[in-house]
Amino acid sequence: MRFGYWMPVFGGWLRNIADEGMEASWDYVRRLTQRSEETGWDLSLIAELNLNDIKGVEEPALDAWSTAAALAAVTRSLELMVAVRPNFHQPALFAKAAANIDNISNGRLSLNVVSSWWADEATQYGLQFDQHDDRYARTSEWLSVVDGLWREKRFSFEGERYRLKDAICEPKPVSKPRPTIYAGGESDAAKTLIANQCDAYVMHGDPVEAIRPKIADMARRREQAGKGPMRYGMAGYAIVRDSEAEAKKELERITALPPKPPKGFDNFDQWLSGTQLERELKLQEYSVSNRGLRPNFIGTPEQLHERIAEYEGAGLDLLLLQMSPQAEEMDRFAEQVIRPMKLAA
Repeated sequence: MRFGYWMPVFGGWLRNIADEGMEASWDYVRRLTQRSEETGWDLSLIAELNLNDIKGVEEPALDAWSTAAALAAVTRSLELMVAVRPNFHQPALFAKAAANIDNISNGRLSLNVVSSWWADEATQYGLQFDQHDDRYARTSEWLSVVDGLWREKRFSFEGERYRLKDAICEPKPVSKPRPTIYAGGESDAAKTLIANQCDAYVMHGDPVEAIRPKIADMARRREQAGKGPMRYGMAGYAIVRDSEAEAKKELERITALPPKPPKGFDNFDQWLSGTQLERELKLQEYSVSNRGLRPNFIGTPEQLHERIAEYEGAGLDLLLLQMSPQAEEMDRFAEQVIRPMKLAA
């Protein structure tokens, strides 16, 4: 299993906790990233949103690509998986910039291609927002342009959205045959695109019983497309403590609704309708993004070792974890989970 973490570009990951002690700043992410290399982490996912989806739209959010370029120059071994949304980037110019970052990092750049979901953000920034299947059609063309520029000396392309003639992208990326392209999605359009044009499939958090058939389905699609094996990753939120009771106490803390609803928690009374159990489950889904609590990476080191092994047995090879406060929790997780598992491998 490879262990990755979400870079705290929004100043944290908990919607119910206003101040997690991890400001959205270059200084914090630089120190966090350099420390993560020392403690055994493999990868960092840098999300790309211009508005802060976690703490409220008026709060700071670090730019993904300038942050990635800076981190490429001050790190040595960490894979930098950077989210990119095709409707925010002209593909030929993007291919040039990304190839340069890959060279700065000596081949450690990878992409997390996201077909944009936030219409209001696109409108605020004056960008076109495509409807669902149109987003994947754009992404398909966009990936063809980027891949062609990275692969060929001169590249021409005629599509519905993009046109190039004898374009040159030099230097090429260090990564061969190209930087790894990750993508996620649960619609048929998304899965078809990923099976045909990407290298790895990333999923929201779910119990292992739900992840296993998703991996099997994508492997089948990949084989039908005549492509080689894929990598598989999943998001999750981790809490590791010396006892299960301590871990559950921390879970209660991060999922409790504060007296004053946090920013962005619109119509929360209506949203929280239902039985007490339904309310608790909804609060958990709200407080931690990307269905991060569903895998139940909450407990003692031994319990987490066992659960991670189950996912590995199902075909998963990458975890993309959130935790808070991040620096302290990442050190604890590295010492109690990553280090023993790598020593035992």
